[in-house]
Amino acid sequence: MRIAVLDDYQHVARKYADWGSLKAHVQMFHAALPDADAVVSQLADFDVVVAMRERTPFPADVLRRLERLRLLVTTGPVNASIDIAAAHAQGITVCRTGYPDASATAELTWALILAAVRNLPAETRHVRAGGWQLGVGTMLEGRTLGLLGLGRLGSRVAKVGQAFGMETLAWSPHLTAEKAAEHGVTAVSKQELFARADVVSVHLVLSERSRGLVGAAELAAMKPTALLVNTSRGPLVDEDALVRALREGSIGGAALDVFDVEPLPVDHALRTLDNVLVTPHIGYVTEGNYNVFYRHAVENIAAFVAGEPIRVMK
Repeated sequence: MRIAVLDDYQHVARKYADWGSLKAHVQMFHAALPDADAVVSQLADFDVVVAMRERTPFPADVLRRLERLRLLVTTGPVNASIDIAAAHAQGITVCRTGYPDASATAELTWALILAAVRNLPAETRHVRAGGWQLGVGTMLEGRTLGLLGLGRLGSRVAKVGQAFGMETLAWSPHLTAEKAAEHGVTAVSKQELFARADVVSVHLVLSERSRGLVGAAELAAMKPTALLVNTSRGPLVDEDALVRALREGSIGGAALDVFDVEPLPVDHALRTLDNVLVTPHIGYVTEGNYNVFYRHAVENIAAFVAGEPIRVMK
């Protein structure tokens, strides 16, 4: 049996699970496979593939060409980049792993907000270069936090904002005033949220309905000093419209962990704009999550080999 473990960018997959217990050939892939043809050519000889979240897509046309593949394991409970129906049609079992909780991404959201409003990347670079104070930061107390989505992530982010003394607003397609009030948050219209918030943080699930939800009109409604934060999924925000708004200075800045194309192309404008803070989709990249992801992946493979697959996705 040949097992491929994809997108092990940090060379740590072997650390978090006992892959040797499988008594199989296990190969770690440390760089992203850039397109469908690369996925097929690199994985054609593998029986099992372990995918890290949604880093590598497995649409129907790719799955049809992976004739040897019998088990596809995704880390996390869901994976929108896998065509599960097509996998089942090909006789491929798809299994998931656990996901400890939402705290890791909520914590990164606040790391990005704080780093952006206090200009920490530039201040740090300036000190390392021999300088001292460079700019003037912004306080959060008394400011307004607007949350697109108030689920398990958005509600955690709201709680921290409230601890900082921020007014917290929220909008999502089905959010009620009563549900928002349970978290001490005020439900408002989408238009009001973008107009009033000093920090807008995105915490919605990506779907065809939510794709491009933050577009040119929403960005135009924001204050010229406001910050847009996205730790959810890149395509929720119209990336071209965001780049235009940042270049024109119609919003104060952006702090982003997710992008339309990942890894972010080396020549992308978001790598160069001074009013953007970017991180490489590390919201879930923590010791706790990786321990669960890789340990469950090994358990899934062992159970499949024994003829009793577990955590099967329907």
